[in-house]
Amino acid sequence: MKRRTFALAAVLTALTAATLLAADVTGNWSGQMAGPNGDSFDISYTFKQDGAKLTGTVMGPQGDAIEITDGKVDGDKISFTINVHDQFTLKHEGTISGDAIKLTMKSDQGDFPGGEITLKRSK
Repeated sequence: MKRRTFALAAVLTALTAATLLAADVTGNWSGQMAGPNGDSFDISYTFKQDGAKLTGTVMGPQGDAIEITDGKVDGDKISFTINVHDQFTLKHEGTISGDAIKLTMKSDQGDFPGGEITLKRSK
């Protein structure tokens, strides 16, 4: 009986530690993104994290808030999708490192190939 109690306590401690180490990306983030013509523009993300679930919006150069869908955070990994004005979809996957997130975006349309962006947490 004591061994089971000890084992259960060890598992709960490990799960609690993993939860405490998981990144919390709630807040505002910004970066510069390369456009399809080689130009760059400012882009900002507002994230709301609830456990592993991620919601929020992306604000691009047109000033329209685009909703994040299928968002999740798993440890230092982040992923989500945005649908840009019903023209194309961008899938984002990345790594969280303190106050920076390095994202790789993949588009379902050739006119906007996607790319990489590093976001910084806004103070």
